[in-house]
Amino acid sequence: MGIQTAMAVLMWYTTNIGVILLNKYLLSVYGFKFPILLTLLHMISCTLCCASVVTIGLVPLQKLKSTKHAIKVATLAFVFCCSIVAGNISLRFIPVSFSQAIGATTPIFTAIFAAMFGRVESGRTYCALVPIVIGIVLASRAEPNFHLLGFSAAVLATAGRALKSVLQSLLLASGDEQLDSMNLLMYMAPMAALMLFPATIVMEGGAFSEVMELASSSTYFIVLLLLNAMFAFLVNLYNFLVTKYTSALTLQVLGNAKGVLATFISVLVFKNRVTLIGLLGYGVAIAGVVLYSNEKKRTGKERAHTLEKVRVGHS
Repeated sequence: MGIQTAMAVLMWYTTNIGVILLNKYLLSVYGFKFPILLTLLHMISCTLCCASVVTIGLVPLQKLKSTKHAIKVATLAFVFCCSIVAGNISLRFIPVSFSQAIGATTPIFTAIFAAMFGRVESGRTYCALVPIVIGIVLASRAEPNFHLLGFSAAVLATAGRALKSVLQSLLLASGDEQLDSMNLLMYMAPMAALMLFPATIVMEGGAFSEVMELASSSTYFIVLLLLNAMFAFLVNLYNFLVTKYTSALTLQVLGNAKGVLATFISVLVFKNRVTLIGLLGYGVAIAGVVLYSNEKKRTGKERAHTLEKVRVGHS
């Protein structure tokens, strides 16, 4: 791994864990009780910063091809912002460590949604999901700070991430409609902001006035919000760079390690109580994620080999 790649990974870890911890601090410790508004600020930050990196040429611009293409991206934007809002709501009520454990169930929802859209995996791939189920059941039953609303929101956030991934592979499947992660974010972020603005007014009445009051009386609060919003963009930028510099398998391994590190740091920072069984459950879930990823990779190679044999046989 070169210095450039190592720095990208380090910054990806720093910004990803940083935005999670800042979200938790603002929503649960500081007393900022507006997860929809917080997500709106993230989307505004991503809109402005994405436009900047494209303008200066750091990321090549990819244009939307048609109105139909824009509608597809808008659909992804809706699922995307709902997932982030649900994740932020969960952080008001449950520890980061438990949220990360629930996030490890993403492959389960990915497999479910993929099957719903006709993409059926092998029996062995589905069996690899069993440890994830066992792990999250153990972690949930042993969680000292279990909160039903927080748990439900975290599950919805995880399901939303999986649904976006599946929909993205379906809606943007054709070569001329595919977008890299930064260009996709550049188009999704303003769409999501337009959706979140009225939602904030309706569902979090008084949020804007309270934020103005807090900002006028506390420079510390302004710094927290600005840092949080900037991290929300930077985590996407460095995710783009890490994806560019590494392989899909390396990205999966790094992602699993990042979740474990985020859990460890959050326990140190917020000092929430964890149990041995809860840690065991999270470990089993992570092992299941690794098993599932390896099985997906193996079956993918087998399918590619079979298709190659068929192609050669017909040539």
